Amino acid sequence: MSDLNAALQKATVSIPECVAAGYVDLSSGMLLGIKTVDSHPNDVLDLLAAATADLFQGSNVTTIEQIFKRARGLETNDYHYFQEIIVNSDNLIHVFIRSKSYPEHVACFVCRLTANLGMVLSKSRTAMPMLEASL
Repeated sequence: MSDLNAALQKATVSIPECVAAGYVDLSSGMLLGIKTVDSHPNDVLDLLAAATADLFQGSNVTTIEQIFKRARGLETNDYHYFQEIIVNSDNLIHVFIRSKSYPEHVACFVCRLTANLGMVLSKSRTAMPMLEASL
């Protein structure tokens, strides 16, 4: 996991105003790696994997995915309709991106709200191949 932690460190530096980056395995519910710049409460870090799983695999989300797959004639369970989720809080941007190489993995990037959202998205997407290669 040292390669993953190094990749998370590089991502944190390359994404504008990024204060934290994490990598979650949805199938096991584990937080595989985390890098934070600011202090974050341990309770929040402990819940990151569970919250990420809820975002991508909650019952309503999976129902919506099934409806969209049916409407588009997709008969595979390997495909996930939702690839990215952005959550804005009072002072942070949270970007969740599903891995293309490992569809059960999601990277989470947390940036200050003052960051340019377009640049945050662009740099977050650019960091994904490096994170995937680190596994």
